[in-house]
Amino acid sequence: MATNIAIVAAGEMGAAVAAKLVKSGCAVFTNLDGRSTATRTRAAKAGMTDVPFSELSRRAEWVLSILPPSESFNFAQSFLNTVLPDTTAIRKDKLIFVDCNAVSPQTVKKIASLFEGTSITFIDAGIIGGPPTDTYNPTIYASAEAKDEKVLDEFSAFSRFGLNISPLKGEGVSGIGDASALKMSYAGITKGITGIFSTMILAAHASSPATSRALLAELHDSQPQLLQRITKSVPGMVPKAYRWVGEMEEIADFVGEGEGNVYKGLAQLYERVEGSLKRDGRSSGDVGMLLKFAEEAKRVIEVKKVE
Repeated sequence: MATNIAIVAAGEMGAAVAAKLVKSGCAVFTNLDGRSTATRTRAAKAGMTDVPFSELSRRAEWVLSILPPSESFNFAQSFLNTVLPDTTAIRKDKLIFVDCNAVSPQTVKKIASLFEGTSITFIDAGIIGGPPTDTYNPTIYASAEAKDEKVLDEFSAFSRFGLNISPLKGEGVSGIGDASALKMSYAGITKGITGIFSTMILAAHASSPATSRALLAELHDSQPQLLQRITKSVPGMVPKAYRWVGEMEEIADFVGEGEGNVYKGLAQLYERVEGSLKRDGRSSGDVGMLLKFAEEAKRVIEVKKVE
């Protein structure tokens, strides 16, 4: 029997998850009000069905929120404000809301509190990895309150649809917030490293082009693995920087005052990259400098391989 699932929104990750589910026989609904032509095309290609916002809860048993961090709370609130009256009046079966966004445990607990006293079950989830493809799957970690462990098991069973679900259960688990804490910890390391790379490349170039060239040469001689990573992680970050601003802010909240200020700085770095991309494109400004450094690093690595 096919499972009916709503996914908001049809971004790169949401649409890719939807495509996996549709391929496995699920019906996937979304709402495309106000969305761009590119988003509508992406949703159609994934096999998603566009329905009015108020229809999401009527059509689906599961609602997966896959959004930029800054939109997660408002979406949950809008879902409840607009949909809950219809849901309580019309349907008697289960409805599960899964927050899959890159938010701090504090934020996800705030979102979960919206659902207290309703018949809707809440699951905290964090996606680690890129959008799924035919040959690749990210891991979706999930946690829930002890009373909702059965529902967590049902979500874990989404593995039969081609997704890689990893529930956080057993000794030491605290419930809502655990999956988000894991996502924050992982992203704080991986995206944090990319932010440090970018910050120091820009600072070296601001000192002088000669400093930038010397930095590249020294990284190649003493830290070749880091230089190799720069060639991939920095160019890959550029089109995603706008999404990483909010994520760094959430990580700062997760870490707390003091050390968390590191991630407030990285949020500013990614905001700077986003602004440069909009203003200067990919060939000049900060973005042009970062991409030029990564390209030159590739060239140096290849030349040294031949020698």
